[in-house]
Amino acid sequence: MPYEFYNVPVLSLQSISTVKYRQQDDECCLVPLHITMDNVKSNNNAIPRPETSFESKEIFFAFRPTCEPSEVRLVFVLKCICLLCRMLVGESLKNGQGTGVASRRHKHEPFEQAPMYVAVLTYLGFGIVTLFGYLRDFLRAVGLEKCNIAQEREKQKDFVPLYQDFENFYTRNLYMRVRDNWNRPICSLPGPVFDLMERVSDDYNWTFRFTGKTIHDVINMGSYNYLGFAENNADFLKTVADKVRQYGVGVCSTRQEIGNLSIHEELEQLVANFLGVESAMTYGMGFATNSMNIPALVGKGCLILSDELNHTSLILGARLSGATIRVFKHNNMQSLEKMLKEAVCSGQPRTHRPWKKILIVVEGIYSMEGSVVRLPEVIALKKKYKAYLYLDEAHSIGAVGQTGRGVTELFNVNTADVDVMMGTFTKSFGASGGYIAGKKELVDYLRTHSHSAVYATAMSPPATEQIIRAMKCIMGKDGSTEGMRRIRQLAENAKYFRSRLKEMGFIIYGNDDSPVVPVLLYMPAKVVAFAREMLARKIGVVVVGFPATPITEARARFCVSAAHTRDMLNQVLDCMNEVGDLLCLKFSRRKYSPQPDLCDETDFELDS
Repeated sequence: MPYEFYNVPVLSLQSISTVKYRQQDDECCLVPLHITMDNVKSNNNAIPRPETSFESKEIFFAFRPTCEPSEVRLVFVLKCICLLCRMLVGESLKNGQGTGVASRRHKHEPFEQAPMYVAVLTYLGFGIVTLFGYLRDFLRAVGLEKCNIAQEREKQKDFVPLYQDFENFYTRNLYMRVRDNWNRPICSLPGPVFDLMERVSDDYNWTFRFTGKTIHDVINMGSYNYLGFAENNADFLKTVADKVRQYGVGVCSTRQEIGNLSIHEELEQLVANFLGVESAMTYGMGFATNSMNIPALVGKGCLILSDELNHTSLILGARLSGATIRVFKHNNMQSLEKMLKEAVCSGQPRTHRPWKKILIVVEGIYSMEGSVVRLPEVIALKKKYKAYLYLDEAHSIGAVGQTGRGVTELFNVNTADVDVMMGTFTKSFGASGGYIAGKKELVDYLRTHSHSAVYATAMSPPATEQIIRAMKCIMGKDGSTEGMRRIRQLAENAKYFRSRLKEMGFIIYGNDDSPVVPVLLYMPAKVVAFAREMLARKIGVVVVGFPATPITEARARFCVSAAHTRDMLNQVLDCMNEVGDLLCLKFSRRKYSPQPDLCDETDFELDS
């Protein structure tokens, strides 16, 4: 009896016993196989989509019969393309279908859920605050409370309103009460420590006044200063100072007019060499690198498949392009492949014509989650369905990889497999701006079609020289090993900081290699209290809540730097432990051992 199996990878099993099945016309059936796990072998052939229960040693395989069964006995051989250890933890099943490529470094990316009572109390907290917001609006309407927010003039009441009352509700009644935790003014270099200007409010944060005092030596856990190049070392910055004297601080022209300098071309060649691509182009603003270049690459009749947690600049660029946008679940290869299949099979809506282009847009490291893109699997799907790949490495370039070359180096993939490589210089390089890199034809096209290239002012000379200095340091072209030392120090700091937080019982997100460490706080009142308590202990943190995150996932986002010493991190961890106990923030129900894993999943690679 012939059967048609879905093409998804499963374990290959040497011995099978007690095979059962049931038949339903034109429906998927489940065949439970009671198996033994001995003598497992590896193979590239595939039989897919199991749902597993390893405690009972039972695997269910979905199949669709192509004709009526005449016997009740099935004999077939299962071929293996997944490794046993990953299937035992169910990782490939949790994150979606396999692609025949090993998914490295996702064993340690848990998204632990908080206990149910935490979610209930979080919703309850927002409900209470909203209720009091309506009460305060009523008091303002009847004149019992002063309204400090901007309002329409009386003579303009018949005009279309500039301020939508309901849309402003959150800012007026929630954010204003806690905005002392954001936009704090600093008065020093934003290195591993900085100085804060003390400010107070006499009207519940509607306005602030400075006291004239300075809070000194606050440990900076919020800046994207991953490699510590935001520094004022006179020896390191000598070349930057020389370029200021030679070129000034600005160009005041686009590169297509009279703003193209020799150091701009030097930087672009250096970026191309650093990434191992044919060509690169730099821009003066990282946000505009995404928002202005995506519309130049795709347009009407094209399809963009975007990760649901992509940065705002990517979302804006996709919307400005006029292309159709579909969003797949974060890092979920099953969701992505489903959309790719539908796009290839169905084509455009109504006409069903093929899409002109299909562009997959992902980030290297997601700045709010700390998670790393599943790049090998994305590339495999991109090749399988003949799509293009746009990779934003704003947070990953310089920060991950053995030599700081980002997620392509982390996963050891060929940069030629990534059609558009994007990154910024605002994080690891201590400057500003961004780049697009790839094939020469792509870069030459963007030089004449990108709004950022045609209309934007060229990158300032001191910022350009700072990037060149930092990149040469990373590559070792300055004759030192300082760049490699910083890369190794960042990796050590990130792993140490994450492991200690897990041991304390905090729920954290992200990959162990990521320098972005989100600590989940959940409740709105605890978010505010956490930021204030940490500042009282001279720790500067960034807290993020709704609408920047899901309403039940407010968090503190720590950014680890190579410039942080072990003593600094220990001081932060001690304060975290103290504040975590004070505010009851240790929600994790998992037990973590300080000992490293006995085996690393990366030791069991599969060939693509």
